[in-house]
Amino acid sequence: MPTWILYALLSMAFAGLTAVLAKYGLKNVSGDAGVAVRTSFVFLLVWINAIAFRHVNDFSKLTTKDVLFLGLSALTTSVSWIFYYRAIKLGEVSTVAVIDKASIVITLLLSFWLLKEPFTWRMAVASVLILSGLLVLTLK
Repeated sequence: MPTWILYALLSMAFAGLTAVLAKYGLKNVSGDAGVAVRTSFVFLLVWINAIAFRHVNDFSKLTTKDVLFLGLSALTTSVSWIFYYRAIKLGEVSTVAVIDKASIVITLLLSFWLLKEPFTWRMAVASVLILSGLLVLTLK
């Protein structure tokens, strides 16, 4: 198994835990307060990881364009997390997670358009199935 697939599977497993653990943590606070606490921990843990695995040397390789796009990614991540935490505070995590994960369809469309990644019919069918599942769960 390629290393990137292992990393993706681990990401999937931890992402699944994330929402459920967060819902418990939001019992007494707003979604905004919860995401602020979570983000503080993320900041600390990511820096520990970068230092422990000696990736801090990579900072000298960053270009202005790299920093711009990573900054824009941080902005979109922040907005996504703020609304995600507001949603899981008010709604059912199982439904919110499905809606959130439907973002894969947006990712696929943007990867074809902006990154020029290859379009396949398997991806198109998978996207339709994801959107169909989203509709089944959210329409009443």
